[in-house]
Amino acid sequence: MQIFVTGGAGFIGSAYVRALLQDNFAGAVGASVTVLDLLSYSGNRANLPESDSRLRFVQGDITDSALLRELLPGHDAVVHFAAESHVDRSIQSAVPFVTTNVVGTQVLLDEARAAGIGRFVHVSTDEVYGSIAEGSWTETWPLAPNSPYAASKASSDLMALAAHRTHGMDVVVTRCSNNYGDHQFPEKVIPLFVTNLLDGKQVPLYGDGGNVRDWLHVSDHCRGIQLVLEKGRAGEVYNIGGGTELSNRELTGRLLDACGASWDMVRQVKDRKGHDRRYSLDISKIRDELGYEPQVTLDDGLAATVRWYRDNRSWWEPLKRRAELGGR
Repeated sequence: MQIFVTGGAGFIGSAYVRALLQDNFAGAVGASVTVLDLLSYSGNRANLPESDSRLRFVQGDITDSALLRELLPGHDAVVHFAAESHVDRSIQSAVPFVTTNVVGTQVLLDEARAAGIGRFVHVSTDEVYGSIAEGSWTETWPLAPNSPYAASKASSDLMALAAHRTHGMDVVVTRCSNNYGDHQFPEKVIPLFVTNLLDGKQVPLYGDGGNVRDWLHVSDHCRGIQLVLEKGRAGEVYNIGGGTELSNRELTGRLLDACGASWDMVRQVKDRKGHDRRYSLDISKIRDELGYEPQVTLDDGLAATVRWYRDNRSWWEPLKRRAELGGR
């Protein structure tokens, strides 16, 4: 099997590629992988093996149709992670999100169809549903995105599903809850808080800290994606969640404990514009149809994540220094 992975040097994409190359998925043992990644600020070549006979790495843009036309033929499937994904950045400037997430996805769909690719897995987010006060979103819930990032992902979801309905492409969409784990770029909340605390710096907590998220370990997410790749129904959407909801304040408390810090290391900051109050995914569809079940408990996953950042300063310190310099 030959799998084409976009955004494969990012946090979730690289976790998926490493799992493939380690033969963690019974249905893809021995698979070869082509990774296409622009290596923008959050893409990191160091997230992938330096050399592996089954891995081909290409630095490039998913909006580059000529490059895609050269690379895609011969692959059995596309797993599409590439996206601009940080809400705060989308609030500052939405244009890059529309360009990459919407236009880039459409270019990729067009070229995958021209190349005769079989399955196309489009990886999306629960943020397309908006915010939910009670209960959990099913896959048929109306889309109501509140941030420019979420709106761009909702648009790309619809373009992917339209490719199935219009052209008969074998497209499947996944929507995940908040991911965490090793190799996550340190602007996201868990690695930001952990690395700040390891450096003796305060962490910023939005508003009253009451915003609730469902937390999903990246390895569970990757297993869910592979199940969808192998057994999901064309034209369908599958939610992939972790099953553990925490308020941001509760999460902060756990991270403080894990890093041996106290609440005087927390400073409350003005809430984010349009900040969704609560996310919650119903995962009964992927559980019932494909046998998915999250395996990593939040306690174990957070402990392993904190340990990884403590032991891998050489990975994240240059990224934080670069971000600090860029903001000056």
